Amino acid sequence: MELHSPNTPDQNDKSQQSLTNILIADFAKQKITRIFQEAGITVQGKNDWDIQVHDERFYNCVLMKWSLGFGESYIDGWWDTKALDQLIHKLYTSNIENKNKNLPGKIDKYKAKLINQQTKFRAQKVAHVHYDLGNDMYAKMLGDTMQYTCAYWKKAQTLDEAQLDKLDLICKKLQLQKGEKILELGCGWGGFAKFAAEKYGVEVDAYNISKEQVEFARKRTTGLPVTIHLSDYREAQGIYDKVAAIGLCEHVGYKNYPILMQVAHRCLKKHGLFLLHSIANNFSTTHCDPWFNKYIFPNGMLPSVKQLGEAMENLFVMEDWHNFGPDYDKTLVAWYHNFDHGWPLLAEKYGERFYRMWKFYLLSLAGAFRARRIQLWQVVMSKDGMPGGYESVR
Repeated sequence: MELHSPNTPDQNDKSQQSLTNILIADFAKQKITRIFQEAGITVQGKNDWDIQVHDERFYNCVLMKWSLGFGESYIDGWWDTKALDQLIHKLYTSNIENKNKNLPGKIDKYKAKLINQQTKFRAQKVAHVHYDLGNDMYAKMLGDTMQYTCAYWKKAQTLDEAQLDKLDLICKKLQLQKGEKILELGCGWGGFAKFAAEKYGVEVDAYNISKEQVEFARKRTTGLPVTIHLSDYREAQGIYDKVAAIGLCEHVGYKNYPILMQVAHRCLKKHGLFLLHSIANNFSTTHCDPWFNKYIFPNGMLPSVKQLGEAMENLFVMEDWHNFGPDYDKTLVAWYHNFDHGWPLLAEKYGERFYRMWKFYLLSLAGAFRARRIQLWQVVMSKDGMPGGYESVR
């Protein structure tokens, strides 16, 4: 007869821990699977928007870290789907964000309330992490215009046409006249400055904190009455006929919306126009999604109607508020197709994880716009009002 010694305390502890881990994993899988089912998404299903899980760690990762874990597990290759934009659209329309209160989101919320995340020093982070990534990649993705804000698809058939139409729409809304002096707060790769100077005969002073973008913008505007300053928007000085902030407000932060409005007001002539072009929220918040904050737009956030309204109060007359958020869905999908098409020339430099990160970024945002969870606003304000009124342009 062979005698077996009883389990030691250490072995019992390990067995108990193993059982606990199995129960937690099973609970996570059931809960996350149920949330997907409520959104019309089947795990290992056959629809394009269904999710294919490759690693069982996915469920616990999402349960514990929610949107951060969802995005990170995609980067790690733990799951896939044929139609990421459709998947995200379904999740948003099912109100998934209200089904769990996650720790990363709470931490970001309290940090944003305690600390000004978008001071001049902190604002530099997004330039280094995002905008200075490499003009080669952005050129492949954005096309000839190098426009990194929502295109205007009302009449356009191609991305480049839609971006040029967007620039012309801005110029018309600002009622640009030959010889006027324009201030641009945050200028990207200089596309608006170049277009406005060439097509409308204006002089442009532009401010930007990204070294890569400024170098590119200065080269493409050589010979034009355009000055590109490597400086924060808060450093702008002088008096201008018109002011534009195209894609800047997403990086300003709610603590600084009044400062942005004050800068524009200070630099405008009496009756001058200020156009603000920004992605926006349906509700007021103090921070952005944890995954986007960590991987794409550090310290970014989207404004609400209430937040912008309070910031412009006693400074501006609101002349026009135009929402064409659905156009951003189409713009993001076009950017993704460009990025995907050009990837073979970028793969060695950036790597597979970057590809998955960028794909998740572009197509998840497309799904969010499609679900109307976020918007694209162009707001036109005037200093002391437009005599006789302002005529809206569409």
